[in-house]
Amino acid sequence: MTDKTMTPEDVVARLSSGMTLGIGGWGSRRKPMALVRALLRSPVTDLTLICYGGPDVGLLAAAGRIRKLVAPFVTLDSVPLEPHFRAARQAAAFELTEVDEAMFMWGLHAGANRLPFLPVRAGIGSDVMRVNPGLRTVTSPYADGETFVAMPALRMDAALVHLNRADRLGNGQYLGPDPYFDDLFCEAADSAYVSCERIVDGFKDAVPQSLLVARHAVTGVVECPGGAHFTSCAPDYGRDEPFQRLYASTPWPEFAARFLAGPDEKSYQSAVRSWHDKERT
Repeated sequence: MTDKTMTPEDVVARLSSGMTLGIGGWGSRRKPMALVRALLRSPVTDLTLICYGGPDVGLLAAAGRIRKLVAPFVTLDSVPLEPHFRAARQAAAFELTEVDEAMFMWGLHAGANRLPFLPVRAGIGSDVMRVNPGLRTVTSPYADGETFVAMPALRMDAALVHLNRADRLGNGQYLGPDPYFDDLFCEAADSAYVSCERIVDGFKDAVPQSLLVARHAVTGVVECPGGAHFTSCAPDYGRDEPFQRLYASTPWPEFAARFLAGPDEKSYQSAVRSWHDKERT
């Protein structure tokens, strides 16, 4: 049994420019934001991102780190369209492959199971096929003869996810209402890194279904309380809506200089606390 604990900087040191990177979570919910911020402090760029997009995409897009994005959406939930993503797309700053949410899920399943594709009904009769001319269809070999979209596997060089709890071996637990496919991201990647609110010694009293990520699929574990901020990490904390509104309404250079210029995650969280303190006075 191997102790897989790392720092955010250790994780980013294992990433390199040009990689295909999967990011777990959903919209502005349980995103591995501390790892994304560590990525922003590094020189890593030219990334292909695979995710159910939220502010992770917005931050990396605003910083010019994305070459290609594969996603069904990019949203802040309470802000329907992520503003920095929108600005980058309007400027044609990177390539986009946009697919249906179910197609994306089956792409993760195919990647996790080392299959080249999986057939899916989603996408048939929609503009998904028009805007993605590289997609192909397959016909059932059985009597029904039905036509399906052949959703390609979504394979990644590395995946980043955030969970409520993890142990030092790489087993991860979610405590909120939804797993957000984080297990599939880990299993579809060559290496996977789990940040968590707290590292625990074991899961003796855990509900088995909450033990989402297994150690065999995890390369490193980072204990980072508040590591999903400003997205939610239920039940540990909800989305920081006032701060998210600030993020969405502030020009990127100003936001980056104010909150992301420090040397580590502690400096970011200190800047956030100072902002909230000023807002309360």
